[in-house]
Amino acid sequence: MSVLEKTRPERRPVAARAPRIADEHGRRIRVGELALRYVLLLAVLALTVGPFLWQLSTSLKGPTEDIYSSPPSFLPGDPTLHNYRRVADTIPVWDYALNSLKVATANVVTNCAGSALAGYALARLRYRGRRAATLVFILAMLVPVEGIIIAQFTTMRELGLNNTLIGVVLPGSIAAMNVLLMRNAFLNLPYEIEEAAYVDGADVWQRFLRIALPSVKGTVAVVAIFAFMGAWDDFLWPLIVLSDPSKFTLTIGLNYLHGTFANDERLVAAGTVIAVAPLIALFACLQRYFFRGVGEGAVKG
Repeated sequence: MSVLEKTRPERRPVAARAPRIADEHGRRIRVGELALRYVLLLAVLALTVGPFLWQLSTSLKGPTEDIYSSPPSFLPGDPTLHNYRRVADTIPVWDYALNSLKVATANVVTNCAGSALAGYALARLRYRGRRAATLVFILAMLVPVEGIIIAQFTTMRELGLNNTLIGVVLPGSIAAMNVLLMRNAFLNLPYEIEEAAYVDGADVWQRFLRIALPSVKGTVAVVAIFAFMGAWDDFLWPLIVLSDPSKFTLTIGLNYLHGTFANDERLVAAGTVIAVAPLIALFACLQRYFFRGVGEGAVKG
């Protein structure tokens, strides 16, 4: 044995350290704080998802099951789709859903196109009165819908669009909030990219379609979701402007279930699930773009 081996201290096995819990910024999170976060998340989840799960469970319960039992039973004993067939037999629910789909699709197209054009003009083009135009959109958000609904109805009547689906779509075709969302997304884009395209000879339409718009796909998805939800869930304006039952949207048609069959909660729950299902499907398809909308405008290398 050499002298170095005699004088070298023995290495003791290092005890395994517990894994460190940190947030996205690298700061350490205590176990109690982490547990509190999960408790709060579960509470919010119960408040938001719980009512929908209860409606789904009620819609699947048969006529012999007690929906008012104590304690409540979330799982149906004998699941059945009979309540959904009864909804279709009571009202033309699929015709109403088709009308709502037409209105919501048109609202999505007009909002995405119009908001993108208006937002780009407010954010990237230089002209006199740009700040005043932005202020007008901000003030438009402060006006309640109930305050202008009579003026909207009078305008639709003068245009001959009462009792038409176009009259339902037109007042909400471009929302002020969506315009401001697109404006903020375009403002976050670096000016150097468009300046380079301008030097290469690209006009304003080419810069908008090929550079600016592809860079804000996340915000466009946010606008599409908001526009679809607003048109699909709207009740007051279609109720005022439509009088022909064949042109009713789904929200108005489902109101018949509450009026005629107010005591049949199973039927009402089935109609509610039918109305909510398209919104869930839309968000499931666009969720990755929706959550990307927060970081729009970042330079990617």
